[in-house]
Amino acid sequence: MASPEAEALKQMIRDMADELGDGDVSVEQQREAGEGFGLLTAEPEGVTTTPVDAGGVPAMWVEPAGAATDRVLMYVHGGGYVIGSLESHRKLVGHLAKAVGCRALNVDYRLAPEHPHPAAVQDSTAAYRWLLDQGIDPGHIAISGDSAGGGLTMSTLVALRDSGTPLPAAAVPLSPWVDMEGIGETMTSRAEVDLLVQPEILKGMADHFLAGQNARDPLAAPLYADLGGLPPIYIQVGDEETLLDDSLRLAANAETVGVDVRVDVFPEMQHVFQIAAGNMPEADDAVARIGEWLRPRLGL
Repeated sequence: MASPEAEALKQMIRDMADELGDGDVSVEQQREAGEGFGLLTAEPEGVTTTPVDAGGVPAMWVEPAGAATDRVLMYVHGGGYVIGSLESHRKLVGHLAKAVGCRALNVDYRLAPEHPHPAAVQDSTAAYRWLLDQGIDPGHIAISGDSAGGGLTMSTLVALRDSGTPLPAAAVPLSPWVDMEGIGETMTSRAEVDLLVQPEILKGMADHFLAGQNARDPLAAPLYADLGGLPPIYIQVGDEETLLDDSLRLAANAETVGVDVRVDVFPEMQHVFQIAAGNMPEADDAVARIGEWLRPRLGL
């Protein structure tokens, strides 16, 4: 049974979904409402932040006290490629960095509709290569992101592999959005319980992101990418998500080509429930699992 904190979170998500609307509100209004997601996260103690130019991409170092500085968790935020920011996810990234025991690079990639695909993957790969240029061993880097950022995590891996760039040690997509067409079975079977992500909202964001481009471009919809040769992947997703099937199909595709993949489906949890880290036991459990999974893969 979900905790009382999880039930309270659901009401807050309902309120935020009302602010975001069904696509009739402007992009600016959606972005303003989207910043409210950061309010769901408790402030992580002992974490400092520093702005940085990561190879031409605005970013933020998120560094817990005493954390390893030669290991890095690179994070790309969610928001349908249209909303979200360094600040909306700053606290979540802090909790993740503390759980892993290393500093994190919170990446502020360009957003649609002003900057449609492939701007996001160009920025994420540029930030990753900047880390390599700083002397960070690729085996000491992991990439993570939520929702669109989870999809971008996968696209980044594919783009890096295809360019011959050394790959990171691991990846942690949270509720990844990897299907721009929204044809997964749970888009309908979970529609009544998912309080935030509905087909019409996804379609609007996909239209902004694709700007008329191929909805099955592997770097836009990594569900259709060849995942061969990618590093270990740990996926977390809630059982009350319309995007649940995106995670399950992605994992199945990865397993088919021999990628080491783990999927944890959290009962009664909403889309990117980890955003309530520090305020909800299920979110804290999920963050702790990420730390336990990542630490040995980063040599920590």
